[in-house]
Amino acid sequence: MSEQSLPGGERPEHADALPEYAERVLDVTEVIPPGRVMTYGDVAEYLEEGGPRQVGRVMSLYGGGVPWWRVVRADGVLLAGHELEALDRYREEGTPLKEASRAAEGHLPRLDLKRARWDGGGRSREQDGRAQGHT
Repeated sequence: MSEQSLPGGERPEHADALPEYAERVLDVTEVIPPGRVMTYGDVAEYLEEGGPRQVGRVMSLYGGGVPWWRVVRADGVLLAGHELEALDRYREEGTPLKEASRAAEGHLPRLDLKRARWDGGGRSREQDGRAQGHT
């Protein structure tokens, strides 16, 4: 998958520049409070652009410098390959979890999305023009 899969097929002007959509996704990620999460789809809906796959693509390419563990799958399953690191961060931040059943693979808990999900409240879109693409 390439950057052409981002909304609008946008490409950065300079090789080291982020596409504008990626910047917006990362800006939203940075303001999710500790102990709370948004799904990939929630971020796309908040930005009113793209979808879960585009947000996931941004996070996989550029998300290492932001609290990536706060953008999650809609089913609450921990990010494959990063489960233990994410779990440590969730426990550190007090993110609500559902303990795994004995039948669950690896006995890893899931996120309790009913309690952990953040809707962007407490922060108006007008206050955050950067996340909305306005500078």
